[in-house]
Amino acid sequence: MILSICTISFRHQLISIEQLAHWAQANHFQGIELWGTHAKNLSSEPDYNQAWLATYGLKTTMLSDYLPLHASEPELRQQVELMCRLANHWGAKKIRTFAGKLASEQTTTEQFNSLVSALQQSCDWLAQYGLNLIIETHPNTFADTVAATQQLFAAVARDNLQLNFDVLHVWESKADVIPALEILKPYINHFHLKNVSSADLLDVFAPATVYSASGSREGIVPLFEGAVNYQSFLRYVNQHADSQIRNMEASLEWFGDHSKAILTRDRYLIQQLQQSSQSYSSQAG
Repeated sequence: MILSICTISFRHQLISIEQLAHWAQANHFQGIELWGTHAKNLSSEPDYNQAWLATYGLKTTMLSDYLPLHASEPELRQQVELMCRLANHWGAKKIRTFAGKLASEQTTTEQFNSLVSALQQSCDWLAQYGLNLIIETHPNTFADTVAATQQLFAAVARDNLQLNFDVLHVWESKADVIPALEILKPYINHFHLKNVSSADLLDVFAPATVYSASGSREGIVPLFEGAVNYQSFLRYVNQHADSQIRNMEASLEWFGDHSKAILTRDRYLIQQLQQSSQSYSSQAG
């Protein structure tokens, strides 16, 4: 697995991209998932780019943004093309967004058709830059269940529409995570990895809470200490027969306090589990 940090984890800290790159390299991460807001803010300093990041042995695995899919076509295209230029600057091959702002059960047929059209247009614009559009499994968007996600991908029917399989949010939808992975495998191009202490505290990931500097962090826990069984999930991924799953790009998406300490520890434990899985596979072979 190719593992990244998310710059959004440091959204409320006074820390530079240079400090982050140095720290990510020192802790054996392979990439950075760059928050769209950070990419826009860094555009005034063009020396920070793909080549600069490569000097740390890192790459930009994804730009994470929020495309205005319900805006007018000119407004949407302007934002898409801005993100495409930023993605090329950083060497990213994919741009993350959400499948609207309504849960699948709340979406009318007219709203669904509008969402599909906007995603098709966005994919076609991204294709001109050789980029992929990544939809994230997430509550209160159309991609909130396995079935709805399948329906959306079938309707959009674009090869460069792919999926960020957010393990926690798939679990939150009441799906069994590993069977869901197999069902959605044809679309998956990224994993988001985070955990919560209890399903009762899932609201801690609501945008209004996460993006607030004073928002609650209760329930946000290290990867291997929460309700989602990441030991089982990552062992399954590490031993998967499909090399694309074994070598998937993934991000540790941490929204809590003490970012460096938690991410360092989780990265170490993921590495230990991967080495253990490789040793098991070698013995089994």
